[in-house]
Amino acid sequence: MASRSPRRRAARPARGGSPRRRVPLRLLLPVLVLVALAAMLMLRGYVHSEILADHRVQKPAPTTNVPKEILEGGPVIDARAGQAQSLSVPDRRLVLTFDDGPDPTWTPRVLDVLKKHDAHAVFFVTGTMASRYPDLVQRMVDEGHEIGLHTFNHPDLALQSEKRIDWELSQNQLAITGAAGIRTSLFRPPYSSFSAAMDNETWPVTQYIGSRGYLTVVNNTDSEDWKRPGADEIIRRATPEGGKGAIVLMHDSGGDRSQTVEALDRFLPDLKAKGYEFDNLTEALDAPSAHSPVTGADLWKGKAWIFLVQASEHITDVLVVGLAIIGTLVIGRFVLMLLLSGVHARRVRRRNFRWGPPVHEPVTVLVPAYNEAKCIENTVNSLMAGEHPIEVLVIDDGSTDGTARIVEAMGLPNVRVIRQLNAGKPAALNRGLANARYDIVVMMDGDTVFEPSTVRELVQPFGDPRVGAVAGNAKVGNKDSLIGAWQHIEYVMGFNLDRRMYDILGCMPTIPGAVGAFRRSALEPIGGMSDDTLAEDTDVTMALHRAGWRVVYAENARAWTEAPESVQQLWSQRYRWSYGTMQAIWKHRRAVIDKGPSGRFGRIGLPFVSLFMIVAPLLAPLIDVFLLYGIVFGPTEKTIMAWLGVLAIQAVCAAYAFHLDRERMTHLISLPLQQILYRQLMYVVLLQSWITALTGGRLRWQKLRRTGVVGAPVAGAVPVRSDRHSDDRRPVA
Repeated sequence: MASRSPRRRAARPARGGSPRRRVPLRLLLPVLVLVALAAMLMLRGYVHSEILADHRVQKPAPTTNVPKEILEGGPVIDARAGQAQSLSVPDRRLVLTFDDGPDPTWTPRVLDVLKKHDAHAVFFVTGTMASRYPDLVQRMVDEGHEIGLHTFNHPDLALQSEKRIDWELSQNQLAITGAAGIRTSLFRPPYSSFSAAMDNETWPVTQYIGSRGYLTVVNNTDSEDWKRPGADEIIRRATPEGGKGAIVLMHDSGGDRSQTVEALDRFLPDLKAKGYEFDNLTEALDAPSAHSPVTGADLWKGKAWIFLVQASEHITDVLVVGLAIIGTLVIGRFVLMLLLSGVHARRVRRRNFRWGPPVHEPVTVLVPAYNEAKCIENTVNSLMAGEHPIEVLVIDDGSTDGTARIVEAMGLPNVRVIRQLNAGKPAALNRGLANARYDIVVMMDGDTVFEPSTVRELVQPFGDPRVGAVAGNAKVGNKDSLIGAWQHIEYVMGFNLDRRMYDILGCMPTIPGAVGAFRRSALEPIGGMSDDTLAEDTDVTMALHRAGWRVVYAENARAWTEAPESVQQLWSQRYRWSYGTMQAIWKHRRAVIDKGPSGRFGRIGLPFVSLFMIVAPLLAPLIDVFLLYGIVFGPTEKTIMAWLGVLAIQAVCAAYAFHLDRERMTHLISLPLQQILYRQLMYVVLLQSWITALTGGRLRWQKLRRTGVVGAPVAGAVPVRSDRHSDDRRPVA
């Protein structure tokens, strides 16, 4: 149903006479958000060594090309002048070095022990950790320690190209600059040990590093604290022999470093008592500081890098929390649907179940119609084959295709045609209400067909005087296409299984426009059908709840409707549905603070509907974002197994829903593909609806061009697809 479209402002011609097209904000913003989130996720993966990381380690090689003075020399190699020389730490001078940090747990404890014993050290930090914990790098500098490079992603440089080596160095420096505003001239290669271990593969790297202006620092003693051999053993291995000076290798990251902290707290006072000093490397060598301040553009580049990394950390942390929440909600909703749907089915299928006294009095069926020439004959014929006494009012809402003439030419008793100028579906329904003869009014769409028992089943719940409206069981009549099959799954599982749950909870959000029934005496006090929103069916259902009426679900009141058969049609329909639902929730928001029935619905039904129909579907794409990321960069097998687990839960729910609706299970073959493709389209539609609402946009009614493919049911059988064909299925304003 469509109302008249507002006159559009002509597009302003650009230079050259062609109209200038602007991308709507509701389309541009989702793309920008998606790109930004993808960039943040990729950045996080990079600084967590999940992207571009290389964990290969070079096997030992011959040492024939390494100068003898290097193999037998000290742990500091200076190849900056083109001719390498080695340097050693003087006797009774110890340089403590810590690799792989900073770590948020162990680095502060190491720094505390060093401060306690008035000792300095050198921290060879990786770019990934420095980017994530810049405050610790700043603390190291502030407390007088020296910083050295340990590459960005900790690869074995013997296996890398010069371009990759330059990248590792520059990115490592960028992180240090952003964290502490300095550059450093110290470097320690990953997987290095003593100078005697230099070989033909690592020596060229050391020479190249020297040509880039760095001192390469290895070690004399290795505490091997990463093996966690105990504090006593760490102290023994770290202590040099005969009072010699040494560079001691320890770690402040990469695992549990409690033994390192314990050993350090004993090692420092013991060796100080023996006359040792604990200095920075440049202090021990009596050389200029390895640090140089950074100013200007380079400093701001570093700060920008830290800002982006921190933003990516916070955003992805929020996403992970959101993923946990949405995962819990999704699984909880599935469990709740299974339990409450089973309760509903058992209740209404009991042999002695009755809503109340049988309802035999005639009812009025309202059929609002706008350009339904291809469908209206099937619709009316299906009503005439019904088992319950009815009058049919076809309200022609300004059709231009002869819809009214077709109905009048049928010459059927108890069928009246009411003509009006195009005013929209709510106005047409209100016009029908004003002309209805009976208190119980059934509403349906002009493209829908009823089974012979539909009206009878639909009105039986009115035997309970507390019932103000009844939702029927809407089904997809054109499910032989792929999009139709996906919608068939959605209708059976996502709509009808939901309605059983909402019936038990007493907060049915929507009476479907395709098949619903109302007491006219319930509608009139709330003003009938409102045109305040684009989802008048949801709007009126919420209004009835607030007025104290029960809204229930009649599973056997089946109606067959023509679902959209193209992506463009589907987009238009669901965009209107989701936006209209948001409008209805916002319209009835004051119910949260109301008293009586309105307050009960506002504090139970409204949050429940908002959570599961608006918020949860909006966050659900996180599952797919992390799925894709996990498959490409993460633990692929675990990620796929997790996704298959979620799919299995959905399949169980879908199979149960099909069982309750007595549908053939063969349609569930397309469920995995639906989850991959169809669900993504629904996400984007919902996101667009959010953006339209937040930006104050206005969405017009869009009516789908119908094809009349759903034929009238015969003797209660499932309606068959008509032989009519049409390629004209575009949405019409």
